[in-house]
Amino acid sequence: MELQGKIIQALEPRSGVSARGEWKAQDFVIETHESYPHKMVFSVFGADRLQRFNIQVGQEVLVSFDIDAHEYQGRWFNSIRAFDVRLVDPASLGAQGMPAAFAAPAAPVAPAQDGGQAPFPPSSTEGESADDLPF
Repeated sequence: MELQGKIIQALEPRSGVSARGEWKAQDFVIETHESYPHKMVFSVFGADRLQRFNIQVGQEVLVSFDIDAHEYQGRWFNSIRAFDVRLVDPASLGAQGMPAAFAAPAAPVAPAQDGGQAPFPPSSTEGESADDLPF
């Protein structure tokens, strides 16, 4: 999965020693540019990745990540791990301030010209509105 946004916070790095040796990880908070922005915390695991990505607060990035969950003492916890983080040119956001992946299509799709049927035919019930909304 991918998410584009601005890094708004870098949390303290964590490190330790496991059966496989030393490890290092750090969490980052990203905020999207939608009308109602969303925030997500993701982890970067491994000193080599942390150094290669060199993530800084304020950067516009495209994060590629995996989502997984694990159970601990009867409770489930989500894990969002980034496997790639790329810098994005802030000017590419456009005038809307929204990434292209979330933008509306440029032009509406034209109906079929060969006399094909519309996906939702109009209601034939008289006295009721054409939509079936309860309000």
